[in-house]
Amino acid sequence: MTLKQKSNIIASIGTLVALLLLFLLLWFVYMGAPVLPEDEGIEVAFGDVREAGGYQPEPEHQSTPMESVTPPPAPSKPTNNDLMTQENEETLAVQRQRDKEEKARKEAEAERLRQEKAKAAQAEAARIAKEKALAEQKAKEQAAKDKAAAMGSLFGNNAAGAQGTGDSKGEGQKGNPVAGYGTSGGNSWSLDGRSIKGALPEPKNEFNQDGKVVVSIWVLADGTVKDAQVARGTNVSDQATLQLALNAARKAKFSESDKSIQTGTITYNFKFH
Repeated sequence: MTLKQKSNIIASIGTLVALLLLFLLLWFVYMGAPVLPEDEGIEVAFGDVREAGGYQPEPEHQSTPMESVTPPPAPSKPTNNDLMTQENEETLAVQRQRDKEEKARKEAEAERLRQEKAKAAQAEAARIAKEKALAEQKAKEQAAKDKAAAMGSLFGNNAAGAQGTGDSKGEGQKGNPVAGYGTSGGNSWSLDGRSIKGALPEPKNEFNQDGKVVVSIWVLADGTVKDAQVARGTNVSDQATLQLALNAARKAKFSESDKSIQTGTITYNFKFH
């Protein structure tokens, strides 16, 4: 037997031994593994997991399409520009109302001032007219006195004129019908061109005053006194005494005249008693 043949035999034996060992190894591995029942095997599924293990998905029902309902549009929120415009309009409305009220107030104030000025002008005109009438009356009285004084000097008698009778304090009444003035019991009267009828009514000095009360009188054509007011030259301040003088002056009676109204004066002199 040659060397080559020996080598081939040894290689074949080695190969058989290796195959035997591999067979034994696989045998022991197989025999050592636990035996699983047939229904507990592990299934490996490929694809959809729900289809694994015999799962059959139910057929999908096609849902009936619902009619689409369009939701109502949401109310738009006002923007900053809208808010500013609204505020400006409200401010303008308030300002217009205020301007209207201010205009009405100014017009009312102007009307009030106009009426006050008109009343003041009327009162001033009446005052001026009254003062003018009094000044004219005084001028006439002074002229009458001057004329009477001249006539008294001419005829050698006093300026009192004719002697009369009176009922005040037992003293007589003196007067000059032409000159239009006279005295009675310490009091006097003056009315151009007229004479007094009867005695000059005199107030009683009930409040024991000392002084002079000058009363302006307005006499009608029939000789009655229409009105009487306290005039300048009065130095008595007691209101009760002034009222007594006014009441007495309104009772005076003078001769008739063709003048519808005429102004004159009555002077009362009060003495302490």
